Amino acid sequence: MVVLGHVDSGKTSLLDRIRGTGVQGREAGGITQHIGASFLPTETIKETCGQLYKKLQESENQVPGILVIDTPGHEVFTNLRARGGSAADIAILVVDVNRGFQPQTNESLKILQSRKVPFVVALNKCDQISGWRKSETKFITQAIKEQDAFIQTDLDQKIYDVVGTLSILGYQSEAFYRVKDFKSEIAIVPISARSGVGIPELLAVLVGLTQQYLQKRFRSERKRIKRNST
Repeated sequence: MVVLGHVDSGKTSLLDRIRGTGVQGREAGGITQHIGASFLPTETIKETCGQLYKKLQESENQVPGILVIDTPGHEVFTNLRARGGSAADIAILVVDVNRGFQPQTNESLKILQSRKVPFVVALNKCDQISGWRKSETKFITQAIKEQDAFIQTDLDQKIYDVVGTLSILGYQSEAFYRVKDFKSEIAIVPISARSGVGIPELLAVLVGLTQQYLQKRFRSERKRIKRNST
């Protein structure tokens, strides 16, 4: 999996939150300077997803873990982003909820398009929407319900700004809780890398997509293991 997006959209902060690390704070100017890779084992995924993991366990295509590639978002690192994108089977496109699509967001999307990499949109920094009320829950669906009506409307508008941009680029998309078919619609998951809200749903959607898109690979691997064990 590769994480792509514009500079300062929160890519490394998102991974830091999932991994429990502090990589972003050690980067010069807080900006990722190179490609980084880390492995998310099943236990980390299970712990992060919480109650959402039960449904993922029902699939016969169990994900043994996820290898994550973090790419820099600054404009001078185009080649590094392309290299990271070419190595991925699936991706997270991180978008700042208040800034929307930026030049490197569009460039990242073109990389994914050219390599036909399935992806999910992480609409980051939702807690920085003016008037957002801090919530104790980590689940964005619950946190949204706790917001005032005008905040819910504002978030919906920001989601549909992304839907509109993706539509122009040839993609159907929707907020993940309104998606009917995750293989034909791009899921947009509002999150906050800073507080962690929405990350359980983001990871659950990502693992679900991985199970769907990599079915053939999983089956081939199971057959190979079975042959080698006999």
